[in-house]
Amino acid sequence: MKKTSLTVGSRGSKLALIYAEKVIQKLKKFYSNEIKLKKILTVGDKKQNERLSDIGGKGLFSSQIERELINKEIDIAVHALKDMPTVETDKLLTNYYLERNSPNEVLISKNNIKFVDLEPGSVIGTSSYRREYQLKKKRKNLKYKLIRGNVDTRIQKLEKGDYDAILLSKAGLEVLNLEHKISQEFTVDELIPCAGQGIIAIQCRAEDDKIKKLLENINDKDTRTIANAEREVLKVLEGDCDTAVGVYAKLIEKKVEIRTELFSVDGNQRYFIKEIIEKDKIKVLSRSIGEKLKMQSKGSYKN
Repeated sequence: MKKTSLTVGSRGSKLALIYAEKVIQKLKKFYSNEIKLKKILTVGDKKQNERLSDIGGKGLFSSQIERELINKEIDIAVHALKDMPTVETDKLLTNYYLERNSPNEVLISKNNIKFVDLEPGSVIGTSSYRREYQLKKKRKNLKYKLIRGNVDTRIQKLEKGDYDAILLSKAGLEVLNLEHKISQEFTVDELIPCAGQGIIAIQCRAEDDKIKKLLENINDKDTRTIANAEREVLKVLEGDCDTAVGVYAKLIEKKVEIRTELFSVDGNQRYFIKEIIEKDKIKVLSRSIGEKLKMQSKGSYKN
């Protein structure tokens, strides 16, 4: 490549920077010149006391980074896939991924108490309606309260007494070496994660063939397959559904198992589909699952 250096852009949180450094270390095996890391402050990082859906949605964590990518202030962007809108930004391409980390949800509680043993009325911190509604299906006698901020901040709020327990993704805790804080881990059968949870996405300009060729060297193809499956389901459900959605895909030999759930706006109704589809028909069949789930939620399908 003719460029004398590359600039990788990322959010400035401790977790995001670790992920970005991971990408850089992999790139160094295939790119001999300097690779710089640029920290970018996003709107989502600035506004940490409001629910994301109330102030603009997922794009609050990615739009500023994407703007710098389009303007060629950075060459590559690193994102947590779950924080990205499902519709690709014009002129950009998100099609490269590191191997998926754990997609599981975990509970951190005072005195290491399990979810089932929490006292009635205990306050649980969650960052999304999906998590709140999933937990309410298991226990209605707890209080669910919004929590925002990075992993360290959320744990501090718990330890300060603002919450009795908090729900987080396992992947972030593992990367930050905080697994010892985990009180309970939920399987994907118990709590279906959001689409892309545990996946690090790498984005570039769609026209930049040299960067695309470079990124292909570090791309995990299995993760690309499941990421595309989950995002295709989500594309159908987002847009006319302002509700909580869980989507999880995993490879089973040459096929892909997808399980997905959609909650009604008030969280009282849960709609669920689990299917195994052909790997080479992911786009069409994943969208078909999304359409079925959307129809089911409108009463056309009975669970």
